[in-house]
Amino acid sequence: MSVTPDAARRRRATVALKESLRELRNQLSLLNHQVSAHLALKDVDLDCLELIARHGPLSPSALARRAGLHPATMTGILDRLQKGGWIVRERDPEAADRRAVAVRAVRGRNGELFRLYAGMNTAMDELCADYSEEELALIAGFLQRATSAGNTATGDLANG
Repeated sequence: MSVTPDAARRRRATVALKESLRELRNQLSLLNHQVSAHLALKDVDLDCLELIARHGPLSPSALARRAGLHPATMTGILDRLQKGGWIVRERDPEAADRRAVAVRAVRGRNGELFRLYAGMNTAMDELCADYSEEELALIAGFLQRATSAGNTATGDLANG
């Protein structure tokens, strides 16, 4: 069975897109590594801080689940983040167990992160200026679907 020229072009375009996503992932990983180093954090600490800032306050166990980390590993990460003044642990007033703790990011520290990501944010603003609102919506939708696919694949590996 022969492949049509249209099918071959589509396959090449799909492969090129996947390669571009892998290159983007690598570049963002390198950027985050540099940001972590400037803040004297481990890469995983920065990842967890992002999850806390985006989804928090969270219990340590909920954060461990979101990050795909063992709860004992999470304790060390939270200790480092708290020692660095990035997070606070507070009693969770909504929990039935009075010992329950919620982890919250310290908002006053955001400026340091914004400063380190300023170059990338400026570059992204300039890049986005070249696209129409409709194109940006299409790209955002694709990235959201790609993120969802990654989330599903991660869950499949973790549970299988």
